[in-house]
Amino acid sequence: MAVALAACLCLLVLGATTSQARHPAHQDPKLINPIRMMPEASSGDSVPVYNCLSWRLTVETNNKRNWTNVPAICGFYVAYYMTGRQYGYDCEAVVAIAIKYVKSLSIPTDGRSIWIFDIDDTALSNLPFFSRPDVFFGVKTLNAELEAEFYEFILTAEVPVLAATLRLYQATVEAGIKAVFLTGSSERSADARAKNLKAVGYDTWEELILKPDSVNTSVQAFKSQVRNRLVVQGYRIEGNIGDQWADIVGSNVGRRTFKLPNPMYYGAY
Repeated sequence: MAVALAACLCLLVLGATTSQARHPAHQDPKLINPIRMMPEASSGDSVPVYNCLSWRLTVETNNKRNWTNVPAICGFYVAYYMTGRQYGYDCEAVVAIAIKYVKSLSIPTDGRSIWIFDIDDTALSNLPFFSRPDVFFGVKTLNAELEAEFYEFILTAEVPVLAATLRLYQATVEAGIKAVFLTGSSERSADARAKNLKAVGYDTWEELILKPDSVNTSVQAFKSQVRNRLVVQGYRIEGNIGDQWADIVGSNVGRRTFKLPNPMYYGAY
């Protein structure tokens, strides 16, 4: 439900532009899925009646909860944000703080320090799928057919990297912290996920943990259970990064948590 297609916004940029004259900075041969912006949304501030920047703020601060779709009136605003420069800047800002934190740590040499990485729109970017007109950055409802198509998208093992997160991963490995990839994705996609992660630069990890289809709990509950198990096994969770609040709340979340922006969908917990 954040490489073959180029590095995703946080160095992969999926183009959103009206014309070369209006947005020359967005004209790049690597752009995919270019979209035409509505004039009232191109400022990135608001559209009539509904202040979409404020809506995104309530989402990212977890003040607005239990929503299912991006308001239709904010569709072009979210498209502009996700495919323009600001999303990349925001990802870089989060990761810069996280890397500074990593460098401040004194890591024991016992190999028990780990960092929890979410996958969808954290380690990898689902923007190529969410930029499709029939999804439109979270405005359209993911029905059963679209859910199946999203699963097929994952199984290609060609989901692009979110480059800022890859830099954080490299910093943690250099510091002696082992990566644990923890996702709510179905365990049926384990082989594709492993292949995809390695292909874009995540070379090694302590564990790759996917949600079994038999587990009916929420993502937040599932991830808490996994983290509890890791702590019982003697691991120290030095940090935890995800794009949804469900990734970084619950029990044993780690010494520090970091949230990447994502106004396209809500990971309920």
